[in-house]
Amino acid sequence: MGFWNGRKVLVTGAGGFIGSHLTEALVREGAQVRALVRYNSAGRQGFLDDFDKDVAAGIDVLATTVEDPFAVRKAVQGVDTVFHLAALIGIPYSYVAPQHYVTTNIQGTVNVLEACQREGVRRLIHTSTSETYGTAQYAPIDEKHPLVGQSPYSASKIAADQMAIAWHRSFQLPVAILRPFNTYGPRQSARAVIPTIMTQLLAGADVLKIGSLEPKRDLNFVSDTVRGFLGVATCDAAIGEVTNVGSGTTISVGDLVGKIAALSGRPIRIEQDPARIRPDASEVMLLLADTRKAQQLFGYAPQVTFDDGLRQTWDYLAQHLDRYRVGQYAV
Repeated sequence: MGFWNGRKVLVTGAGGFIGSHLTEALVREGAQVRALVRYNSAGRQGFLDDFDKDVAAGIDVLATTVEDPFAVRKAVQGVDTVFHLAALIGIPYSYVAPQHYVTTNIQGTVNVLEACQREGVRRLIHTSTSETYGTAQYAPIDEKHPLVGQSPYSASKIAADQMAIAWHRSFQLPVAILRPFNTYGPRQSARAVIPTIMTQLLAGADVLKIGSLEPKRDLNFVSDTVRGFLGVATCDAAIGEVTNVGSGTTISVGDLVGKIAALSGRPIRIEQDPARIRPDASEVMLLLADTRKAQQLFGYAPQVTFDDGLRQTWDYLAQHLDRYRVGQYAV
């Protein structure tokens, strides 16, 4: 609690799923948070719009984009710690608009790195993804696992990660790279598998439309991912390093459907939707995190059980179902 009290922090991508949870946690721990959200003419601030007035009062919102180096330099000025989460994350959309991923995920990251270097920040935490590993060549996956770009999205994140490492090695930038495995929880969009399943069931669907049932994922509740961000930001030994955070367990999409169906309390039928299935060579079949490095560096350990996390997510979606286009495939 004392570490963040009064500390000036920038969160890019603050209006998104993980970014909003991280922003909220930092405010509650006493940080002075500057929240960078993508500009839109409606003035919407993503999930920051949902915060109560006490949390909102601790946030300075800056609406712009990481794709603009001048705006990023202004955002970084005067802050101690930068959490860089702003990115395009949808894998199916990366098949449609790969150049957009290059511009946002790679060039946007370079803009953040350069601004942090010039402004002399204490620490930059760059957000990676377990998708950079591709399908597990061995499991659990540690940080030495080869990087395999199986989609334009994962390729753009590999490039962004390598830029962060290069800035550390070339310019001694104090950057730490956090590599979260599959995060889930309240506020997640329906492009992810758990909200896709839950929103259909909550809307009363008898036939569940889903993609491939075989892939296995390491699903980590969002507050545990946030715990990883806060831990790596305070650990000097994490500078220049890549660190995994995940649950250390895995479940297939098919078994996940069964667990969520049991949560709903009614039988369902499954219909595979071809539009939701990735190209064969692009599908990541197994992700399972080796989190021993995070445990050694900053005592990381997940706190929320999978059953509790699913229940919290279900309850949130039940209260906010009107925000989702149920049954419509979210690219």
